Amino acid sequence: MGLNVLVVDDSAVMRKMIIKVLRLCGLPLGEILEAGDGAEGLGVLDAQPVDLALVDINMPVMDGEEMIRRLREDPEKAALAVIVVSTEGSQARVHLLQEKGAAFVHKPFSPEDLKETILSLVIGVSDEQEDGEGAPQSGDLDF
Repeated sequence: MGLNVLVVDDSAVMRKMIIKVLRLCGLPLGEILEAGDGAEGLGVLDAQPVDLALVDINMPVMDGEEMIRRLREDPEKAALAVIVVSTEGSQARVHLLQEKGAAFVHKPFSPEDLKETILSLVIGVSDEQEDGEGAPQSGDLDF
């Protein structure tokens, strides 16, 4: 069973880049959905089952911070794994998002950075553990 992912970014080009990197990570992926802002992202989450949301912060209509706040207030979506993928430089803002349970990956990022964060957040395994003796191997992971 694959990991259903929602990519929320106001840049269609960035969404395509993130999706390409997701595919390069070698993770078992299910459906990959897209949204152009936080409001659209919440609409997708109401309509589709998603295991992980990759969310930009600075977007029109509804920014990522507001989207995450609303997710955490919704009992049905509060536990959704969220990774903020942003150029955000404010450590205070990053810390606030981390307090809301979101992991953070800075743009630009490598496929390895994104994969490590996904593994750590979604299944609690780091890439180093995955490669270690007796640890689950990527082919053994069942999302």
